[in-house]
Amino acid sequence: MNYIIGDLQGCCDALERLLLKLEFSPSRDHLYVLGDLVNRGPHSLATLRKLQALGGGATCLLGNHDLHLLALACGARKAKRDDTAQEILAAPDRDALLDWLRRQHMARLEQGWLMVHAGVVPQWSTEQTLLCAGEVESMLRGPDLVDFLHAMYANTPDKWSPDLQGIERLRFIVNVLTRIRFCDAKGCLDHKTKDGAGSAPPGFFPWFDAPGRKTEGQAIAFGHWSTLGLMQRPHLLALDTGCVWGGRLSAARVEAGRAQEIIQVDCEQAQRPGE
Repeated sequence: MNYIIGDLQGCCDALERLLLKLEFSPSRDHLYVLGDLVNRGPHSLATLRKLQALGGGATCLLGNHDLHLLALACGARKAKRDDTAQEILAAPDRDALLDWLRRQHMARLEQGWLMVHAGVVPQWSTEQTLLCAGEVESMLRGPDLVDFLHAMYANTPDKWSPDLQGIERLRFIVNVLTRIRFCDAKGCLDHKTKDGAGSAPPGFFPWFDAPGRKTEGQAIAFGHWSTLGLMQRPHLLALDTGCVWGGRLSAARVEAGRAQEIIQVDCEQAQRPGE
């Protein structure tokens, strides 16, 4: 069986209970985890160790919190008040875990599903999304990682152009794949609004409703947007159901671009909602 799982954010207990409910076997089944593996929840270190131990039984995407951890590790960012990833930085297997993390994915096309942490701009096709993801993956796995992480944080450029180059191109790709919620028809991002789909600023749309989206018709699974909650439409599946905020951890059993079943477990966390 193949399962796509929404944001974990260090909720390892919920992950363990979900795997038990799925009767998951890494030798038989496969997990696709949509990013934000760590942070804000209580057991980020255990979560990373668990996912790493699954070996070829799990494919993980990187979300904004995972990139934040890498940036913390190299001094490109300072810890925030509600970060809970510091235990990873103090762990004896820190280097092995961070090396494993930087080799995970920004987007995948598996089982007929395009999987991303946050979303895509309307100008990107499935092929373009994977190519852009590959550009960032090469940087994360290469010798210039530290320089890249120091330059990665900014809201500019805020509009897609195929002519973007260098760090501006990479930064825009990261912002789309790990942060997007709302955009306009030209691929301009809104970085401020974090509420539900009905809170779009004038002229903006939830990215999946943007006019002319080239990935229309491609099955897409994403997380990141906890205030959106579970959403199932033809060719669209949102799986961040706010586990870390006291909601649920959700998995979808998938095949051939279709979600066959939704499986959920409760999470005991009671944090303040945020990005």
